[in-house]
Amino acid sequence: MRAYVPSYELISTVSLSEVLDVLAQNLGVWKPFAGGTDLMVLLEAGKLTHKNYVNIWNLKELRGIEVADNYVTLGALTTYTEVQEHPVLRDEFPMLCQAAGETGGIAIQNRGTLGGNVVNASPAADSPPALLAYDAELELISQTGERRIPYANFHRGYKQMDIRPDELLRAIRLPRMPKPLTHYYHKVGTRKAQAISKVCFAAVGQVTDNRISHIRIALGSVAPIPIRCQQTEAVLLNQTVNDQTIGNAAGSLAAEIAPIDDIRSTRDYRLQVSLNLLQDFLRNLDS
Repeated sequence: MRAYVPSYELISTVSLSEVLDVLAQNLGVWKPFAGGTDLMVLLEAGKLTHKNYVNIWNLKELRGIEVADNYVTLGALTTYTEVQEHPVLRDEFPMLCQAAGETGGIAIQNRGTLGGNVVNASPAADSPPALLAYDAELELISQTGERRIPYANFHRGYKQMDIRPDELLRAIRLPRMPKPLTHYYHKVGTRKAQAISKVCFAAVGQVTDNRISHIRIALGSVAPIPIRCQQTEAVLLNQTVNDQTIGNAAGSLAAEIAPIDDIRSTRDYRLQVSLNLLQDFLRNLDS
């Protein structure tokens, strides 16, 4: 059943201070939105339960990509298209660019934002596994101040996040990685494009003196939240890549993820695909 649009209230803001004031004065009443790509899907389906929205699309303070010596900082309103077109991101964070290129079609990529993908908190979103594998940090801001948290600690449960009603996601920080690294991103869906993932796998690694010296593994669509597989990373760190190591890592990963049966796939399929992708990544890492 379609929603009746006049039953919703929308206000627009022109500055960061204005939106922070709106959020602080009316805790939990106003929900920020920018690109609105997921919001419009819910509206069309009659499933948009929240009624009050504040438009932050025009906030210049949330835009731009800044490159420093140790970090690349992306404003929360950075679009998927802007991610793909940035030369430093293409060179140093190729998995994020690949994820951006596999999110919807061109119209969605022009309008959808990286920050929106994070705070929408879908366990099947395309960019979170890449952000987790790249050790991303989130910058949150409110009238009372700013704070920075590891993205790996942001999702607390399905659609539950470490963000207060008066806070806004301002930016995403990516620490610049050591080189050379093996970057491995693979999204498995029903179609080659414009599909919600059945499994999304992102990993980076480095082998030094025949041992794994750097390893990050993250998955989407296999748990209630995008998950960084730190137990599996611990199993792999400082190990040589061989059949025994791969087997140990597979056992750890199987225990660390929690795939389910749903309309898109099955628990068994997701588990097996996750293990296959892990093995493929590790074989490529050794080469």
